[in-house]
Amino acid sequence: MIAAEAQMLAVLVVEDDAAMRATIRLDLERAGYLVKEAQGADDALQILGREKFDTILCDQDISGIDGITFIERCRAVSSDPAIVWISAPGDSALVLRAMRAGAYDHLARPFTGEELVLTLRKIEEREHLKAENEQLRSQLTQRYNFGNIIAQSKSMKDILDTVRRLANFNTTVMITGESGTGKELIAQALHHHSPRRNNAFVAINCGAIPENLMESELFGHKKGAFTDATRDKRGLFEEASGGTLFLDEIGELPLHLQVKLLRALQEQSITRVGDEVPISIDVRIIAATLRDLEQDVANGRFRDDLLYRLNVVSIAIPPLRDRADDIPALTQAFIKKLNKRLGLSVRGTDPEAMKALMRYHWRGNVRELENCVERALVLTDAEMITLEALPDHIRVGAGKLQESSAADLLADDNLSIKQKGRALEIKLILRALEKTKGNRTHAARLLEISHRALLYKIKEYEIGAREG
Repeated sequence: MIAAEAQMLAVLVVEDDAAMRATIRLDLERAGYLVKEAQGADDALQILGREKFDTILCDQDISGIDGITFIERCRAVSSDPAIVWISAPGDSALVLRAMRAGAYDHLARPFTGEELVLTLRKIEEREHLKAENEQLRSQLTQRYNFGNIIAQSKSMKDILDTVRRLANFNTTVMITGESGTGKELIAQALHHHSPRRNNAFVAINCGAIPENLMESELFGHKKGAFTDATRDKRGLFEEASGGTLFLDEIGELPLHLQVKLLRALQEQSITRVGDEVPISIDVRIIAATLRDLEQDVANGRFRDDLLYRLNVVSIAIPPLRDRADDIPALTQAFIKKLNKRLGLSVRGTDPEAMKALMRYHWRGNVRELENCVERALVLTDAEMITLEALPDHIRVGAGKLQESSAADLLADDNLSIKQKGRALEIKLILRALEKTKGNRTHAARLLEISHRALLYKIKEYEIGAREG
C-alpha cells in the first residue's frame, strides 16, 4: 500500500472547503508528498478510478454522499490506500463507524499541519513494518518448506509424511535422534506449516542453561523474586503463547522443573517465580532429545508421567550413516548454499570424493557433513570437490581408522608418532563422546583434558558432537 521510501507518496485530499484543501495541500507538499485535490465524493471516486494513491484524507462532511458511504465506495474501488477520516471533536461513535467501514486512522478538527504530517508518517511506518513482517514470514515459510528438507531416503520421506499429517494439530511431539540430525529443523517445519505459523516459534536448549536460571527462563519471574530480579520478566512460555515452544534436550531438565513443566502442560497455565497468580497460556510443545528417556525413567532421572505427556507422537530421525541415500543431495544443497555465502562457483563433487563421503560414518551427522563441505570448498581450487580436498579422516579409509582397535594401529610398519598419535586421539575422543552420549563437557572429564582443548581437537579432527 505504501510506496517505496525513495518515492514521493501520493495523497488524495477530499474536502469541500477550498481554503482548507489549499492549506492541507501546502502542508503536505512542504513535507514532500504529491497531493491531488477532490472537491466532493463524485470527483474523488472518478479520480480513484484512474489514479492510484497511498493515502486518502476524507472529511466526514463531503458533498454528494455521507462520509461513511464514501469510505465504503473507496474500499470497493481499491483496498490499497490508507484512509484518514477527519472528524469533528468528541464524535467517537462516528469515528468508530468510520474505522469499521475501512478507515485506517482519524484526525479530529482542529489540527495543525504538524499533526497532519505526523499522522501520515505513522501510517507509513506501520505499513513499512507490516511489509517487512510479511517478507520475513514469506522467507520463513520458504526456508522451512518441506522441499528444503532433503529427503531422498525412504526413512526421511516417511518422516516428512508424518510432519505433513501432524502440522495442523496441536498434538505434542517428541523428536529423537543423534546430535546434528536436524531435530530443530523438523520442529520448525511443524510450526511453520501449522495454523500457529504467524505466531512465535521459541526454542530453548534445556542442557545449555544453568539449572539455577532455567526456571526463570521457562516461567518468568516477579520483581524481587531473587537477588538479581530487578524487574518483572516474561518467561518463554509466555513468549511462545499462541505459537510453539521447542524444548531441545528435554532429558537434561532437572527433576524439580519436570514437575512444574508437567503441571503447566496439564493445566495450560504457568506461575512466575515469586508470584502466586497463574497465567493462562496457549502453547504447542515440541520436545527433542538424543537421550534414551525410557532408560532415564528406569534410572530415576526422568519422570514417567512427563514422558507419557510429551511422547504423544514420536518422530525418530535416523543418523546420516543409516540414510546414505541423502548424502549426495545434501552435499549438493550445501555446495549451492555455501557458494552463495562464500562467493564461490564450485559445481559439485567428483565420484571418488562422493564415494568417500558415502562410506564415512558421520558421527556428527548432517551438521558434520555441512562443516566438511564448507572446509572442502574453501580448500579446493578446482570446479569440483576432489578427494584431496576432504579431511584426512574421511579421505583415508573413510571411517575405517575410527573403527579400528588399538592393536590395529600397530599392525603395519608405519611408526610415525604423529600419524599414530592422531589416530589414537580420534579414537579416544569418539569413544568418550559415545560413552557420554555426545556431551562434550563430560567427555572432557573422561579424557582428562580441558573443555576448551576438547573443542579445539573436535574442530581440528572434524568430529561432530553436541555442545556440552
